[in-house]
Amino acid sequence: MIRFTPLLALVSALAVTACAAGPDYMPPATPEPDAFSRTLDESSGAVSVSTWWSGFEDPTLARVVEAALEANLDVAQSAQRLAAAEALLGAAGSDFLPTVDGGASYALRSTGADSAGASLSLSQVIDTNGRLRRAQERAAAERLAAQFSLEDIRRLTAASAATLYVDLRRARTRLALLDTSLELQQRTLDIVEQRAQAGLSADLDVRRATADLARTRAQRGALELQEARARNGLAVLIAEVPGQPLAVLANESDASTEALDLGYRAALPVGTPTELLRRRPDLRVAEARLVAATADIGIQAADLYPSLRLPGSINADFYDGLSTNLTASLSAVLDIPLFDFGRRRAELTAAEARAAEAALGYQQAVLSALEDVETGLVAIESVQARLADLEIAVDEGERAYGQLNALYREGLASFIDVLDAQRTLIGSREALVDTQANLASAIIELNLALAS
Repeated sequence: MIRFTPLLALVSALAVTACAAGPDYMPPATPEPDAFSRTLDESSGAVSVSTWWSGFEDPTLARVVEAALEANLDVAQSAQRLAAAEALLGAAGSDFLPTVDGGASYALRSTGADSAGASLSLSQVIDTNGRLRRAQERAAAERLAAQFSLEDIRRLTAASAATLYVDLRRARTRLALLDTSLELQQRTLDIVEQRAQAGLSADLDVRRATADLARTRAQRGALELQEARARNGLAVLIAEVPGQPLAVLANESDASTEALDLGYRAALPVGTPTELLRRRPDLRVAEARLVAATADIGIQAADLYPSLRLPGSINADFYDGLSTNLTASLSAVLDIPLFDFGRRRAELTAAEARAAEAALGYQQAVLSALEDVETGLVAIESVQARLADLEIAVDEGERAYGQLNALYREGLASFIDVLDAQRTLIGSREALVDTQANLASAIIELNLALAS
């Protein structure tokens, strides 16, 4: 009987005294204010929703976002990266177990007995320097980073889909408003031409009205381009062919209206900065990468210490089907690093620098997240104030234009006054639609920042 008592005693002693090389992960200090500098005045009618885009109460918008989350290719690629990270985590865990390989041979001889052989070889790495443990920590952190990255891409995809839909609605609403403006200016031109034919207006007034009508008509190409960009952007986002009808918009009426009608009724869960840092998946990605970089320091530091392997083998030789030789061996190999011209130390220094970079990246991500929310709160507040003023401007502009147009028909107002009132009204209507769309976009951006 072969005894391995001294060998096993050595292995047991090394395994007991083994510890993971390198530093343990410590979360970096980050600025974390108690509250945001601004709050939102939530409407008393605000409702709670399971998905933030449901707060717009627009079925087409909901279909667009859900189609993007289901079919988007960036989301699909991220899911594959997560699958790969999970597989690598399993591989890191298997490094703690022995590996066994087999082999066989057969020799056909013209004279004498045929011979055959079979062998099994095994190898076990004893984690005396903690390298395997740190490698498993790194694989686990990379798996978490892939998982949070998938969540973050879904967050960005939902916001991108909603923003493109708002851009599409903006362009379509502006086109409908353009038709209304052209109709208004055409009526004005007709009146001016009638008065000019009657000798009550100068030809200059006709030219001015004609120029204004042409200037307004010239906006159509730019608005149609905006609509096409939004449609094509949505097509790519939901993995459909650009330029073709979108299935998610198939049930939507092609008739545009002058009202954007994208009010938001859901409550915006601003919360606290602490809650934000726990909720944002991009921050969790940055922290997971920092954990992985910290574990990599341990991997490189472990290479400065001895490592132990236990190789073994079993071999059998056969002649004419009979075993004539069976051997087994088990040995211990201790690899001791001695001198490598500073390579291991340099790799450790590089790993420490990468970890420091990851810590700075995490701190930068935290600051950017706080900036996103702070800017989003100000954006919504300022756009809401502008929207209220523009609604007043449109109402008063319509009254002013109606009164001046009536006075002009009676010869009691100049055409310049009518033209100015008409331009002001059209400009106010366009600004109102744009501001309504900007408010919807600001709400989307804040939901994106809050990772709600």
